[in-house]
Amino acid sequence: MAETQTMSTNELTARLQKAENIRARDGVVWKDKFDRTHIIADARNLADGTPVRLCGRVTALRWLGKLMFGRLYDIQGEIQFSMSREEIGEEDYKFMKANVDMGDFIGVTGELYHTTAGELTVRVSHYEILAKALRPLPEKFHGLSDMETRYRQRYLDIISNPDARAALLGRVQMTQNLRDYMNRNGFLEIETPIMQNIASGAAARPFTTHHNALNADFQLRISPELFLKEAIGAGFDRVYEVAKDFRNEGMDAMHLQEFTMIEWYAAYWDYKRNIQFTWELVQELIQKARGTLQIEYQGTKLDFSKYEMIDYTARMNELFGCSILDFDDVNVLRQKLVDQGMFPMSELEDLKSVPTLVDYVYKRKIRNLIVQPTFLYNYPTYMVPLARHNDQDDRCLDMYQLLVAGGELCKGYSELVNPIQQLAAFEQQARDIANGEEEAFNPDNDFVRAMEHGFPPISGVGMGIDRLAMIVFDQPTARDVVLFPIMK
Repeated sequence: MAETQTMSTNELTARLQKAENIRARDGVVWKDKFDRTHIIADARNLADGTPVRLCGRVTALRWLGKLMFGRLYDIQGEIQFSMSREEIGEEDYKFMKANVDMGDFIGVTGELYHTTAGELTVRVSHYEILAKALRPLPEKFHGLSDMETRYRQRYLDIISNPDARAALLGRVQMTQNLRDYMNRNGFLEIETPIMQNIASGAAARPFTTHHNALNADFQLRISPELFLKEAIGAGFDRVYEVAKDFRNEGMDAMHLQEFTMIEWYAAYWDYKRNIQFTWELVQELIQKARGTLQIEYQGTKLDFSKYEMIDYTARMNELFGCSILDFDDVNVLRQKLVDQGMFPMSELEDLKSVPTLVDYVYKRKIRNLIVQPTFLYNYPTYMVPLARHNDQDDRCLDMYQLLVAGGELCKGYSELVNPIQQLAAFEQQARDIANGEEEAFNPDNDFVRAMEHGFPPISGVGMGIDRLAMIVFDQPTARDVVLFPIMK
C-alpha cells in the first residue's frame, strides 16, 4: 500500500491557530523576503565569531529548558542554531517554542561558534518567522520509504532523504559541467522546435498534439537531430542542445517517455574524432562528480580509465553463424533464427523489418553482457538511415555506441550528407512503416531538401543525460535522477 502523508484534524487546527498567533504578532504570516548574508553552505566556511543572517526550513527542534537547539535546511546543506532565553528575551523565546514547528521557514541573526561537541552553530540573537507550514514533514528517522510517494512528493523526498538529494543535486551540477565542457570546446547551444510536423531522427513512436490556432496536428520531437544538422548546413560550425525528447514507448528502469538528452554536431569531424571527444567528456563528468574514474554501480565496479572496442557486425556474425549484411528479407532472417533455436517464431512475428529483428537479437543476446565501458562500431547500413556509409564497404555505417552496465549511453556517427542516399534511406523507412513497422524513422522531405542545398562533412552524437546520471550517481532507475518524473 502506498505511503501517504496524513494529518489529523487536531494537528491542522493547531497549526492554523499558530498561524493566527503569528499574524496577531507580526501582521503577516507568510513574509515577502528576508535579507540574508550567506547561504548555509557558504556560512559553514566562516570563522567563529562571524556575524551572519541565515534562513531556511526548520528540520529539527530540541528544547532544554532555558536553551534550545534547532537545524536550518536548504538544498545545499544544514546548520545548527541555538537560542537561549537570556539572549533573545523570555517573550520571544516562549513565542518560538509555542508557535514554530518543524517544516516552518525562519530567518536567524547571530554569530557563529562551535559547541563543546565541536558542531558549528549560529548563536541566535534575533529570529523571524518567515512562513508557516500547515502540513508536517515526514517522520524524522524514516522519511519517505514508499517509492510512489517519493516520486509524487519529490519535495519531501529531497528534504528527508539525503541520498536522493545528493543524486538529484549531483545531476544538476553534472548538466552544468556538461554545458561548460561543450562551451569550452567551441560548441554553441541552440534551440530547436519541440512541436514538429514530422518527428524524426530516431526509431520511435511519437506523441501527437493538436495546435488549435493552426488547426493542425503536430508531433512532439523524438530527437532534435535533423534541425541541428540543418543549423550546420546554415554555417554554424559546432552546435549542441540539451533537449527534452518524447517517445511513446514502454517504461522500464532505463526508459522514460519524457527524457533529457544532449545532442551535438561538429562540421568537418568524423565518427572517430567523436569517439575520442565523447570519451574525454564522460571521463571529465565522472571525475568531477565522483573524484575518481573507478566507481560502483548497483554493486558492480566500473573502470572509466579505459574502454573496450567491439565490431558490432563481426560479433553479430559470430552469433548468427553467417553475415548479417547479406539479409534483406525479414521473413528469411526470422526463419533462420527459429531454425537455429535462438527464438520461437511467436516471439519474432511482430518484428516487421530486418533492422528491428537484428536489433532485437542484439539487445537480448549481446547488450546485457557488456558491463565495462565499451564502444561498439561498424553497424549494418540498414540499422540507421541517417548515418554515413563506410567508404570501404557501403553495407556498413561509420557509427558507434557507448555501452556501460548493459545500457546504451550514447550513439554517434559520421552523418549522411549525400542527399541521394538519404532520400533512398527514407523511402525504405516509408516501406517499413507501410509494412507495419511502428518504430521506423519518419521520412522528412524538408530535411532532404536542406541537404540538397549542401551539407559539409558532419559528425554528431546523442547522449542520454538521465541514463548517464543513473550510473554516475549509482541510482537503480532513471526516475531516481529526474526531479519530477511523470506519474499516472
